[in-house]
Amino acid sequence: MKVPRVMSTQHPDNVSMPFFAEHPDMSGEDEIQEAYYAFSHLGCDEQMWDSEGKEVDDFVVKKLYSKYPNFFKRHLLGKDCFITLRIPNPTVEKDEAKILVEALESIPRSMDAARIFLKDHPPPIFEVILPMTTSAKELNRVYYYYKNFIAGLQHQPIYPGDITVAEWVGEFLPESINVIPLFENIESFFNIDRILEEYVKDKNLTYLRVFLARSDPALNYGLISAVLGVKIALKKLESFALKHDVEVYPILGVGTPVFRGNFSPYTVEKVLSEYSSVETFTVQSAFKYDFPVEDVISGIKKVKTFIRHPISDIDFEFCQKIIQKISEEYKATIAPIAPAINELAKFVPKRRMRKLHIGLFGYSRSLHGIVLPRVISFCAACYSIGLPPEIFGLNALTKEELHELKNYYHNLEFDFSKALQYFNPKCLDLMPEEVKNKIIKALNLLNILNLNYEPNEEHKEVTSTLLKNLKKGLSSQATSLIVEAGYLRKFLG
Repeated sequence: MKVPRVMSTQHPDNVSMPFFAEHPDMSGEDEIQEAYYAFSHLGCDEQMWDSEGKEVDDFVVKKLYSKYPNFFKRHLLGKDCFITLRIPNPTVEKDEAKILVEALESIPRSMDAARIFLKDHPPPIFEVILPMTTSAKELNRVYYYYKNFIAGLQHQPIYPGDITVAEWVGEFLPESINVIPLFENIESFFNIDRILEEYVKDKNLTYLRVFLARSDPALNYGLISAVLGVKIALKKLESFALKHDVEVYPILGVGTPVFRGNFSPYTVEKVLSEYSSVETFTVQSAFKYDFPVEDVISGIKKVKTFIRHPISDIDFEFCQKIIQKISEEYKATIAPIAPAINELAKFVPKRRMRKLHIGLFGYSRSLHGIVLPRVISFCAACYSIGLPPEIFGLNALTKEELHELKNYYHNLEFDFSKALQYFNPKCLDLMPEEVKNKIIKALNLLNILNLNYEPNEEHKEVTSTLLKNLKKGLSSQATSLIVEAGYLRKFLG
């Protein structure tokens, strides 16, 4: 079986719109064409099809085959390239719970469409991603709901003594699906092996794909916590695979801002070296549309030809201590400025006709007493006033801890050099005194590192204009200035 290496996603972190988009906020037919473009032109071998937070097109397989038959005769879905559904998690997304049922019911319909296209077609969709996974029960509910109540119902008679459902409307294939857990919080990273052990114990699985978020953990706990949390999870997955003799193929959800992964066509090799045991990387919208297409294709080729290997050993105790320190200070820094970030985030363009993935933080806001926008809007708001969110919480560390951190976060200096070119000192004028002092302390701490960057003067000029307008209470130009700054960074948020 082929395991995809590059997963194209629908995350709306792009500034530029693709040439085929008919509307400034992509939806519907644009996303059908986007999937084809990702496969045929960019070289991606997987498309995440998001059923979470929007009205999804459940007929994606049928439409791809009817619109682009020549390409898909040579590149079969489910064999050469893959559509993977991201479904809602009913445990936390109560309002979207029944969309899960609709999405799972679309899988046999997609199989029917594929068999019309080619008689012996393999299942075109056979894997789904469950976001915000925190337990094996959540995974088992999806796995067994499909197995027992969708595929399983085909063997039941319509009523006693009558024909079966399959005899009436046809087979429901595939008979089972793979559920890919998407882990999005630090606690789940720490417990990832125990959750998976519980999930696999009654199944004869030869391989397991496991999705680790990189953006939402940064939003919830800070950049450094997210990096270290992913490293801990990856090491635990390596041990889990050896112990259970099962192939584990990690997926890492990375975006283009440093805060969300620093994954662009120009930084591919750095990210591959940082997370060397990852099998599949996400290519989000900024990666696809905010860079020259030849560079995008080249970057994707590097991912597909990279030979994964175990990441270097880490000190679990040290990393957990750092995560705790950073997380607490990050939340303390964010709390006083969260209302201002929320207000500015309203002016960030959507880019997709969809509700942005809310993440676990959104469902536990009352616990923290903090309200934040989704991570893409959060990043866009922060960068647009010259305040890279990477520095939040960093002031909790000592010089000694920062030096030791470089042993486990290998791209630390590279990443902060990239982020700090967008820092505008004028943003401090809008900060409460306590936050201003924390940021200054973090910047002073970073002076001990070998950072190599020059301030981006064009970006500084745009952010200064936005800051000046905000001081005067003017918001009429906010969206255009946010977009202008995004063009200079080559990502929206």
